[in-house]
Amino acid sequence: MKTDLTDTTASQINKALVKARRAIGTPAVGMVLTLVIVTDEENAYDALKAAGDASREHPSRTLVVVKRVSRSPRDRTQSRLDAEVRVGADAGTGETVVLRLHGEVVDHAQSVVLPLLLPDAPVVVWWPVNAPLDPASDPLGALAQRRVTDTYACEQPVKELAARADAYTPGDTDLSWTRITPWRSMLAAALDQVACQVQGVEVEGEEFNPSCELLAMWLADRLDVPVRRTRSAGPGLTAVRMDTDGGPIVLDRADGSLATLAIQGQPKRAVALKRRDTAELIAEELRRLDPDDTYASALRFGVERLKQDGGDAPAKGERGAGEREAVPAPVESAAKGPAAEATEEAPVTRAAAK
Repeated sequence: MKTDLTDTTASQINKALVKARRAIGTPAVGMVLTLVIVTDEENAYDALKAAGDASREHPSRTLVVVKRVSRSPRDRTQSRLDAEVRVGADAGTGETVVLRLHGEVVDHAQSVVLPLLLPDAPVVVWWPVNAPLDPASDPLGALAQRRVTDTYACEQPVKELAARADAYTPGDTDLSWTRITPWRSMLAAALDQVACQVQGVEVEGEEFNPSCELLAMWLADRLDVPVRRTRSAGPGLTAVRMDTDGGPIVLDRADGSLATLAIQGQPKRAVALKRRDTAELIAEELRRLDPDDTYASALRFGVERLKQDGGDAPAKGERGAGEREAVPAPVESAAKGPAAEATEEAPVTRAAAK
């Protein structure tokens, strides 16, 4: 069931939700959280579709905040709120309200969203694109227990990761981190199968892919060994090689769906490691709403090294695909020169806080 409301208010939207639930015969509210999606008109459809698919696992009230651009000075002074209320088959297993904000109300979206939140239920805010540099201080982000961003949608992902580290607040997370969950699980399981000491790691993946950087940061943080980044044509992450005193452990995924796990002294095994869509990623993030301390540790560890080496990744054309790039070195080796000139693997030590 779909109801369109023009030049409306939050009170009228709530009344429309109650009326729609009664009309389809489900007056009770059986939802576990409120998911607020802050996006633009261009990306609203894809975000809403992903949220609808995720609602099969997490029935929720989804509020889509679309900030419309006012092209003339007169339009910018006139505030208007249009809403589209969806209940039943049109909203997956929950409720959906698409809020289109016009004029001055664009700067006060929290005043529209606050009356529509489910009482006594957690709130998650998701920015598919154009996330604020400090999600926790954003007026909408301040309403949430969990704030989800996606650095993959940014023009300069490494700089964006640095900004995320500087502004990190417990409850922040990123879909670029969620994308590497299967890789982290598989690598941890591989190390559990053999008694060995890891001596070095190589992470291979696309250039400017924040998931590759986060995986390298996590490995350096957890294993306290030298980590090297190698560029490839993708898609996404393509391989991780761990050099151990018992022989190499290699997880190689060339086609984006099926990977091969090779452990010294054991037969090679094919493992499913497909690239997941946005619905699967957001569904995973909604399973746990507590702070992700592992993400915070990896993010802060890696960004400190990136800052010492001059910030963002090199522009295209400065280094060919497949050429090895050292993960930024600690302070004591900074005098060797910029990272673009480094040709040897730089050691990575644990952060001083550890």
